[in-house]
Amino acid sequence: MYDYDVAIVGSGLGGLVCGAVLGMHGYKVGIFEKNRQIGGCLQTYARDKTIIDTGVHYIGGLGDGQNINTIFRYLGIFDSLKLKQMDADAFDVIGFDDEQKTYKLAQGYDNFKRQLLADFPGEEAALDKYCDKIKEVCAKFPLYNLRTGDYTEKAEILNIDTSTFLSTITANKKLQQVLAGNNLLYAGVADTTPFYIHALITNSFIESSWKCVDGGSQIAKLLGKKIHALGGEIHRNSKIVQLAGKGAIEYALLEHGKKITAKHFISNLHPAQTMELTESEALRNVYRTRLQNLDNTIGTFLLNIVLKKDTFPYLNYNYYHHETQDAWEGVNYTNDNWPLTYALFANATSKSEQYTDSLTIMTYMRYEDVSKWKDTFNTDSLPQERGDDYEAFKNEKAEQLLDIVEKRFPNIRNCIQSYYVATPLSYRDYQGSADGSMYGILKDYRNSFNTFIAPRTRVPNLFLTGQNLNLHGILGVTISALITCGELLNIGELLREITSEP
Repeated sequence: MYDYDVAIVGSGLGGLVCGAVLGMHGYKVGIFEKNRQIGGCLQTYARDKTIIDTGVHYIGGLGDGQNINTIFRYLGIFDSLKLKQMDADAFDVIGFDDEQKTYKLAQGYDNFKRQLLADFPGEEAALDKYCDKIKEVCAKFPLYNLRTGDYTEKAEILNIDTSTFLSTITANKKLQQVLAGNNLLYAGVADTTPFYIHALITNSFIESSWKCVDGGSQIAKLLGKKIHALGGEIHRNSKIVQLAGKGAIEYALLEHGKKITAKHFISNLHPAQTMELTESEALRNVYRTRLQNLDNTIGTFLLNIVLKKDTFPYLNYNYYHHETQDAWEGVNYTNDNWPLTYALFANATSKSEQYTDSLTIMTYMRYEDVSKWKDTFNTDSLPQERGDDYEAFKNEKAEQLLDIVEKRFPNIRNCIQSYYVATPLSYRDYQGSADGSMYGILKDYRNSFNTFIAPRTRVPNLFLTGQNLNLHGILGVTISALITCGELLNIGELLREITSEP
C-alpha cells in the first residue's frame, strides 16, 4: 500500500501544476516543500505592511484564448486571479546610457510595429521580418500551442542565435539593441542565446502583458486550494533528502527520517540536485554526469524597495536600462563597472491606482561574487545570520545600483522607506539551485539538444518538471508541467481537455 500515487518534490509552479492536473485525473498526490511557503518563485513576503514579490513581475499570454489563459481556466484558477493589464503601447520601455530617449515595446503585433516605426521610420521591412520569424518559430513548438507534435517540427530552427538573427534583418544597430533590450528576461548572452528562447518569451508578452495585483503568490495559493480540494496533500517544512530504490524509486526519505512511498515520483528540483538525491542502479554515470555538468544562467541581485505612501507613481510598464549602447553587455560586468544593466518593476497594488507601494530592481550578479559566504544558509524555516560583512556587502551594492537608477528616476531615494536585498545566495537557499541561477540551465544554440531535458529519467518511476526542462517563467514552467503529466496521462487527451470549450 502506497502513501501516494504521486509524490512531488518541491512546490514550485511546476510541482503545483503537476499536482493539480494529476489530482483532476484521480491521482492521490503528496507535495513536499522544504520551506514554510509554497510556490518557489511565486513566493511573496511582507515588510512594513507591504507585499513584495520575489519572482513574478509580469506574465504574458493571459488574454482570452491565449495559452496561459487557457491552461489557468482549465485548472479553475483564472477567474480568481487579481490581474492588471499593462500599457497597451508600452509593456516594456528600453533605455540606454545617458540618453533621454527611450523605446517602447507594445502589445499586439500591429501595435508593436507601429510604436517602433515611430522611432525607426525606415525599418518596416525589418520589423515585418522580425515579427514573422517570431510567429514562425512559435508555431513550431507544439505544446506552446497546446497541441501534439514531435521534435522534428522545431529541429530546423534550434540552431539560430538571437543576436546574429537580429543583425540579419537590419543594419540599424540601435534597433537591434532595442529588440534585445529586455533580455534580462532570459539572461541573454550575445552569440549564445537561441532565438527560440527570445521568440517564445517575446511572443507571449506581445500577445498580452499583465501584472499580478498584490503579488504572484495568489497563483500558488489558488493551486494549493485546488490540490487540497482534490484530496491532495501539501507538506511544508518537509525536506526530502533521498530518493531511494535499487531500480525504481521505492521511497522518499524526509530530513527527519520518515519514509514516503509512492507509485511515481516527480522532482521539481534542478536536475543536478535530483541526481544528488537519487540512489538507484538505473541511473548510469554518464546520465548523471551530463545533467550535473550543464551550465546554469547567471545569478541575480534583487533590490526590493518599500516606498513612502503616495510618493512614487505606479508605472504600468517595466523599464529596462543599459549603461552602454550594447544590450548584451550586462552579463559581462566587472567589479569596477557593475551594474551594466537593470530592470525596474513597479508592483501593482490594490491600495492605489495612481501610486505603487513597492519597486523591484533586478540586475545580474555572479555566484562567485558572494561565494565568500557560501557555507551559510538562511531561510524563514532555518534562519542564520551570514555576518556583518555580508550585510555591508549588500548595502554597498544596493547603493551602487541606486546611483545608476537615480539617473533615470532622480527622486527615487526620497521615496524610499526601506529596502531589502536578495543575492544569488538567497535564490540558492529558497529556490534550491546550487549556484543561485536566475533561470536554471543555460540554453546554447550551438548545443540545443543537450539542454532539452526529458521529463522521463532513467529511473522508471522518476520524472522531472520545472524551469529546467524546456523554458523558464510562468509560461515555460506551466507547459513543462503538462509535458511531465503527459508521461502519466495521455498527452493528446489532456490537451483536448484543456482546449475544449466548457
